[in-house]
Amino acid sequence: MPFTVTGAFEDGATYSVQVTGRADRPVIGSHRAAALVELHEGSPVSLSPTGPVRTVAGDDEAAVLAVLREFTRVVEEGPGTPRQASVPG
Repeated sequence: MPFTVTGAFEDGATYSVQVTGRADRPVIGSHRAAALVELHEGSPVSLSPTGPVRTVAGDDEAAVLAVLREFTRVVEEGPGTPRQASVPG
């Protein structure tokens, strides 16, 4: 289910994207955010600070969101956003 993410890059540039869940176009709305996700496709990313780790794929909404969280400052996540994994404690 597509959802919206709003955030900022380290240089202060902001973005708002729709995470689509589509392998051919994982995010729509920012060429820079799309390039960031594409750059990390095939790389491991932790879905939360405590894991689990998954390989980034464009059709994996949780992994795409994890890339945005790791390499940008995510400010807002819209309805339908996958929940972060949690470790019972």
